[in-house]
Amino acid sequence: MIELLLLSTILKTDTTTTEPQRLEEVVVVANGQGGKRSAKGQAASIDEHLKELNHVELVRRGSYAWEPTVNNMQTERVSTTIDGMKIFYACTDKMDPVTSYVESSNLQSILLNSGLNGNPQATGNIGGALDLKLHKAGFSAKSFSAGADIGYESNGNLQVYGASAAYTSNSFYTNGGIFYRHADNYKEGGGRVVDFSQFQKVNAYDNFGFRLSPLDAIEGTFIFDRATDVGYPALNMDVAKAEAFITSLAYNRRWEERFVQSWETKAYYNHITHIMDDTTRPDVEIHMDMPGESWTTGLYSLLRATKGSHNLTANYDLYYNRLFADMTMYPGGAAPMYMVTWPDVGTLNTGAALSDDIRLGNVSLLHLSGKLSGQHQRLNNDEGYKALGVFFPGMKREFHQTTGRIAANYQLSISNSQFSIGAGWGSRAPTVTEAYGYYLNNTFDQYDYIGNPRLKNESAVELNANYQFSISNFQFSIDGNAFFFSNYIIGQFEPRLSVMTVGAEGVKVYGNISHARIINASLTSKWDVLPWLTWNTRLGYSTGTDDEDDTLPLISPFSYTTSLNLHHGRFQGKAELRGNARQTDYGKKYGETQTPAWAIFNLSANYQLSVSGHQLALRAGIENLFDKRYTTYADWCDIPQKGRNIYINLSFEL
Repeated sequence: MIELLLLSTILKTDTTTTEPQRLEEVVVVANGQGGKRSAKGQAASIDEHLKELNHVELVRRGSYAWEPTVNNMQTERVSTTIDGMKIFYACTDKMDPVTSYVESSNLQSILLNSGLNGNPQATGNIGGALDLKLHKAGFSAKSFSAGADIGYESNGNLQVYGASAAYTSNSFYTNGGIFYRHADNYKEGGGRVVDFSQFQKVNAYDNFGFRLSPLDAIEGTFIFDRATDVGYPALNMDVAKAEAFITSLAYNRRWEERFVQSWETKAYYNHITHIMDDTTRPDVEIHMDMPGESWTTGLYSLLRATKGSHNLTANYDLYYNRLFADMTMYPGGAAPMYMVTWPDVGTLNTGAALSDDIRLGNVSLLHLSGKLSGQHQRLNNDEGYKALGVFFPGMKREFHQTTGRIAANYQLSISNSQFSIGAGWGSRAPTVTEAYGYYLNNTFDQYDYIGNPRLKNESAVELNANYQFSISNFQFSIDGNAFFFSNYIIGQFEPRLSVMTVGAEGVKVYGNISHARIINASLTSKWDVLPWLTWNTRLGYSTGTDDEDDTLPLISPFSYTTSLNLHHGRFQGKAELRGNARQTDYGKKYGETQTPAWAIFNLSANYQLSVSGHQLALRAGIENLFDKRYTTYADWCDIPQKGRNIYINLSFEL
């Protein structure tokens, strides 16, 4: 059964050793003990797991493949990996975030490193880093297990079917499965159908391992994911096909009672194909084909060691990625027009990371981390290189960048209080879109965007703090961070250029502004009112401004979630109120419109039982109970969210 365990980045003292342990914020997707359960169980999408994390919001362009943001920063400032593997989306409109290519049945956990304290494989993670850890059966006594899942949601006629199986022994294991999702157009609050919000997807996976000796093993992963007929009501086009092939092979070695505890080396390859399509849209003035592809191959080698009060991690990683996208327009009665939008950019990146958790007595911990990366890029497509050269005469074909990060965090635990404070500095290179994109239309502000190969690296200083207080039946925590940017990268209006897209307001070219800032704060509490009743609350506030004190786009307004959780034996139930205040500060300068306040009420329940020794879980619930029509600040072009939605899911394990 899927369980969600939400852990803040705190200092927690082990009651047996009294040694402080530094914990990241993590959603445990499989085999979790205690903590918070997923309302939808195995049928929950990755997006529904992600929204449980405190620092994460989701930008929604339809009902499929939402883009995760961390600390109110989008993909450009967030590193997302799958089991440490670098993967890059293949869509110039960000319709296919990395998180869209996995399924919850193949995940063990989702680990969030907030801010500059990134995981060893993360690069350019000013806002934070997400690592999706795959579920692996592991080595154990010989056994076989299997499971099945089925789910249905009334709004959009969403159907979910899944099956998985695992075999384990002392020398070999394998676990695999297949998942299928299908949805029709959903209805917003009030009953109006939101056209072009349908999708269907199939995901198949297998993880395996061979033990070479009691202390070393070889492990592999294979994932195939294919989504078709995906509608995006917030965009001008839909997706005919989004397909991913992801594979890896790793060698793991452990040592007993030595300075070096473990060594993992992994090689991987992935290929993403993404084809945008507008043939199903009515009244298309000019039909367009917009395919994109991403190829990534890489490796990393990770060492973990312990010496006295030090817990050391050293990592070397290298990857090579190619991104290519083009567009063919078919004006009626005229010859087709062709344009390269990503000029087959090859990126070779290599970096070394080092971190150390230093125990300072029994109640405090100092965490130090740093990474240095070098990057080489080349524009391989002649047509794309020459087209961009019209706007930037004399531009080079090859570019070199050096980026890095360094962070420190001190944590102290005294009696019932836990406190941490940290700081860091980091930089990132411009993305392929920011540096080399060519006439990419953004429906958020209705501008065409052009990249700028002369951009400077963006950098930021981060300050963060956390305080937690707990007694027997009550826990309270407050968390805050602030990011102060230099050379912040954002699109800037260029009146001298003409639009390419019909209906576009103008053209923007990516540029550096001198400074910007983003500040986030959150408060969470948990109160065990009665042995069978718990009250959870979470409040959040953020602000972000540019160098002229104008509000940055897609900054969350004041948000709140409060829920009553009932638990008795095998039964659990939850009543939840979730909402946002009116968006008083919004990025009008950047094409953002104001979002009104909203609040929705959700009910859910689940019951687990054992039938002939097999585990069965039944889950049901109602989302948006009062069928309210609402839009959040992160809904692209103000597309409305789902109205009332009744769901029921069944999970069965042999």
